[in-house]
Amino acid sequence: MTVELTAKNFNETVGKGIVLVDFWADWCGPCRLFSPTFDQLAEENPGITFGKLNVDDYPEIASRHGVMSIPTLLFFVDGTHKDTTIGVVSKAVVEKKIKLLRS
Repeated sequence: MTVELTAKNFNETVGKGIVLVDFWADWCGPCRLFSPTFDQLAEENPGITFGKLNVDDYPEIASRHGVMSIPTLLFFVDGTHKDTTIGVVSKAVVEKKIKLLRS
């Protein structure tokens, strides 16, 4: 399951445990292409929080985190930004990064 991130819950959500945040927009074709992979990863990793933030609704959060292109996936551990992917990446790439965060 994924969490819809907003200005009200972003900091609290990324502050606890391992959190992956997908920065996306409705009009973004590559974002729509990556979405099923992100949702599948969320189902397969119940101990990790998966959040989606619409950059059109919250451009200030995207800007604060240096998001210039979408889709961008940010990896947080206890509120600290640890890794980033930009563009559509394979499930295997994200799984490898999750494994590194867990170790």
